Amino acid sequence: MSVFIGRDRKARRAYGFDEIALVPGDKTINPEEVDIKMPLGKMTLEIPFLASAMDGVVDPAFAKAMGKLGGLAVLNLEGIYTRYEDYKSILEEIAKSTPEKATQLVQKLYVKPISEKLIAKRVREIKKAGVLCAVSAIPQRAERFGKIAEEAGADVFVVQSTVTTVRHIAKAYHVVDFGKLCKKMKIPVILGNCVTYKVALELAETGCAGLLVGIGPGSACTTRGVLGIGVPQVTAIADCAAAREFYHKKTGKYVSIIADGGMSTGGDICKSIASGADGVMVGSAFARTKEAPGRGFHWGMATPHANLPRGTRIHVGTTGTLEEILFGPAHLDDGTQNLVGALRTSMGNVGAASIREMQMTEIVIAPAIKTEGKLFQTAQKLGMCK
Repeated sequence: MSVFIGRDRKARRAYGFDEIALVPGDKTINPEEVDIKMPLGKMTLEIPFLASAMDGVVDPAFAKAMGKLGGLAVLNLEGIYTRYEDYKSILEEIAKSTPEKATQLVQKLYVKPISEKLIAKRVREIKKAGVLCAVSAIPQRAERFGKIAEEAGADVFVVQSTVTTVRHIAKAYHVVDFGKLCKKMKIPVILGNCVTYKVALELAETGCAGLLVGIGPGSACTTRGVLGIGVPQVTAIADCAAAREFYHKKTGKYVSIIADGGMSTGGDICKSIASGADGVMVGSAFARTKEAPGRGFHWGMATPHANLPRGTRIHVGTTGTLEEILFGPAHLDDGTQNLVGALRTSMGNVGAASIREMQMTEIVIAPAIKTEGKLFQTAQKLGMCK
């Protein structure tokens, strides 16, 4: 439903995670017996979790650890790992920088040219561990970098930009044809990011295996403040999932919807799946692991942009191992640990035996869901209780 926001101007109401709640089912299931596997092209992930292609989250070592636990970590092919042979000192320099100078430092460090030899080397490093390897690049470099990564043994190629459409117009540089790219690549291609039904449908028609949904919701992303664009994640996921269903009924081909950004707790992840996602791409939660290369810091992919940064370095701290963040045991009560356990328990309580059934969960508009009856919790967070 649209409402008038001014003379002759209407706006559609959109919803984020904090404005909805999932309704318990009329049956319940043992959480250990629900199926949380995620399809991706012809592959299947044991858990529906992807780690964001951000330098403070994923390096080759983290990708190996994530893969061994059943998830998929995406390595940024345009980050410091393909610009520097010895990247550990670079990570240390970023971590030690003051908040005021962090963005300028990152801009400076990312000026060094990308080495195509390092692209192949990083892929091979990950593959030596016997896990799936996923890498990412922006559309302008997708054709070249995709070929190098595929030849080196990559299993998944992600083409990612702030806003991705099939009909991009540019005279200054070559515009990639996603349809030709997906057909040419012998490995699954994930495209993103998008937030609307029409764009999701057009991207699905290119032959991609998955779509990233989310523009600006990430904790280290400042796109919404800098550019003023974005759609709250619940509405964005639901709209793109509707496009997936239409395309599936029309062609028989299933394109996985991956919620990307804005999920800080297990509850948010559960709401993403219930809104229609097949899996989630998470950054900040994994940036807090002991295995993360950022040393307790996290910065967005667009942070190093030379003229208009749309990300910032944030301090997230280190709260546990990757296994604890994913599978527990949780040592914190804020929903940031044992994310897999949270998803399984939620699915059990709504009576969903699979991810597909979870997508059919009843949702209610509930803006007071986090504060109703939580007087003392709210007061404690505000520092009113001693």
